[in-house]
Amino acid sequence: MKKITILFLLLSMTLMGFAQIQDPVKWTYTVKDLNESQSELVFTANLDAGWHLYSQYTDSEGPIAIYFEFTPSKDYKLIGKVQEPKPHEEYDNDFKCTVRSFSGKVAFRQKIERLTDKNFKVKGTFGYQLCNDGSCIAPDDRNFSFSVKGALQPKAEEVAAVEDTVADTAELLQEQEESMVDTATAVLAETSDEPAEKKDQSLVVVFLIALLGGILTMFTPCVFPMIPMTVNFFMHNSDNLHKNRRQAWMFGFSIVFLFAVLGAILALVFGPEALYFIGTHWLPNLIFFVIFFVFALSFFGLFEIKMPEKWINKSDEQADKGGLLAPFFIALTTVLVSFSCTGPILGAALVGLTTSSTDRWVSLITMLGFGIGFAAPFTLLAMFPQVLKNMKSGSWLNTVKVVFAFLELAFGLKFLQMADLYCNWGLLPRDIYLALWIVIFGMLGFYLLGKLRFKGDDEVKEISTLRIFLAIADLAFVVWMIPGLWGAPLKGLSGFLPAPNSQEFDIAKIVADNRPAVTAEGTVQLGQLPADRKYADVLHVPLGFEAFFDLNEAKAYAREHNKPIFLDFTGKTCANCREMENNVWVDPEVRRIMNEKYVICSLFADENTIELPEEEWVTDQNGRVLKTLGRRNLNYQKTQFNMNAQPYYVIIDADGNVLTKENYKYDRDVQKFIAYLNEGLTNFK
Repeated sequence: MKKITILFLLLSMTLMGFAQIQDPVKWTYTVKDLNESQSELVFTANLDAGWHLYSQYTDSEGPIAIYFEFTPSKDYKLIGKVQEPKPHEEYDNDFKCTVRSFSGKVAFRQKIERLTDKNFKVKGTFGYQLCNDGSCIAPDDRNFSFSVKGALQPKAEEVAAVEDTVADTAELLQEQEESMVDTATAVLAETSDEPAEKKDQSLVVVFLIALLGGILTMFTPCVFPMIPMTVNFFMHNSDNLHKNRRQAWMFGFSIVFLFAVLGAILALVFGPEALYFIGTHWLPNLIFFVIFFVFALSFFGLFEIKMPEKWINKSDEQADKGGLLAPFFIALTTVLVSFSCTGPILGAALVGLTTSSTDRWVSLITMLGFGIGFAAPFTLLAMFPQVLKNMKSGSWLNTVKVVFAFLELAFGLKFLQMADLYCNWGLLPRDIYLALWIVIFGMLGFYLLGKLRFKGDDEVKEISTLRIFLAIADLAFVVWMIPGLWGAPLKGLSGFLPAPNSQEFDIAKIVADNRPAVTAEGTVQLGQLPADRKYADVLHVPLGFEAFFDLNEAKAYAREHNKPIFLDFTGKTCANCREMENNVWVDPEVRRIMNEKYVICSLFADENTIELPEEEWVTDQNGRVLKTLGRRNLNYQKTQFNMNAQPYYVIIDADGNVLTKENYKYDRDVQKFIAYLNEGLTNFK
């Protein structure tokens, strides 16, 4: 009985050890035939609650995006790229960028063209990073294999192809130690998206922003003077006030209809994939920057953008004929004439909203909201003409136009920055971007104070109260941005600015990296570790700490100086690792113990850009040869400690013996972390 009890305990401990290896995602692989020569490969992920993986289009400064690599073959060719549903988008304070992720069930799809009439396999690898609120799992290559039937196959062979697909998929899943989920997951994942309630709320926000943009056009010099002229047509064309009001409603409806038709065309032409391309690729972003820049020059008075006179005259002729169609042609004329002012505002709204969403109908909602906002002043003033008596135009309209010019110039830089980020040109690091914004908004402030004049401006002899307050707000914004040139976070602008690590001079980082480690006797000067230690020129630890990045070097140094080793399993793109460092490592007592008592060895599990020399290659238990630093570190963590998530902390001596009862996972309790460090020191002594 005693032997059975001992055996049971040993078995339980073994199972508990293996249970530490986390695998919170299950994959299903299916093939869908589209026609006689094309098929669709479907990768379906079923993520455990609380876990998420990252979109292919996640910012390069953010976590690691999912990637797919297909083995080339003469039997097929890829059609486009791997398609994915709309991800959840959220700004991340740790990465300082917008992070796009998926949770729950999600399907990735790749279309292929079959080039043979024989059955064949599509093979390759894919990888992804998984995270939850407490840890991240570094990417590790997974193999995939799809069995696809040949093009134009006889029906007799289709059954064999299906059987081959099922058998091959089962074999693959067994190798990866995953359990098969119902294939209906693929169908559900196809429609995977944000909740309907949240989606509806986001479209309402889009509509309201576009509506505001339409209303703002009323105060532009192209539109404002047209209000009394247009409304005058309805008021004096007939003595029948009821009829003219009905025509005014028809006029307003016609404007909304014209914008809605354009929005519907854009919705049909641009699907989610096209909008994703627009939002991420360098070419459309560069085009948008040029458009914003050209419109800014137009608003500054360098030239005027107009619709062709022929179009406007033709519309005027139709309006003069009267009848029920007259309001429609007056609306068309109004839209065409006002294009030089509505174009930039509408372009800004349409570009900004459609590039931040992959919903097919966002362009329709944008145009509909803009049209209603644009038409509302005309329609309401036609209903209540007495209001026109108190409305006067003047040089203030040109002031509004110039203010719009400064805004167009500033916000256009965002698109240039996106193109720069995509192509790695290095044109707009964070400090240069901020310098341009400071100059642009500084000049806007001086313009509001009357110190700058543009074409069409009258001399400012007296400054109104409104201009004073606008200038104060603008110049205060400029002063607030200035510390950003030295690394201040400027969280309010984080969605517009480039990543902080693109900044050449960051005083906070310099101070942290050069802060001495405080000891009981005084201070310990930094630079005590060998300067030529491996990978120190590429990898770094934050907040003034020093570390080794190779375990053998750390052991040799620890043996020489008689210190324990603090193993830090981390990742460059591990948000939870940054949280531990920024909330726990910064504590003065934690900093003192780690710098004074320990040899820190940071093992990056996601650093797969560093190729190892051949003599350092490692073969894992599945027979794969691991050739990069990150994969070797991850394999060491998995095989030695049965853990594949980061952050993960282990305290060992120079011989590799673990010095604590339990290793430390993500936990921001500072006192608990200090107790863990002290336990390691006590056992080392």
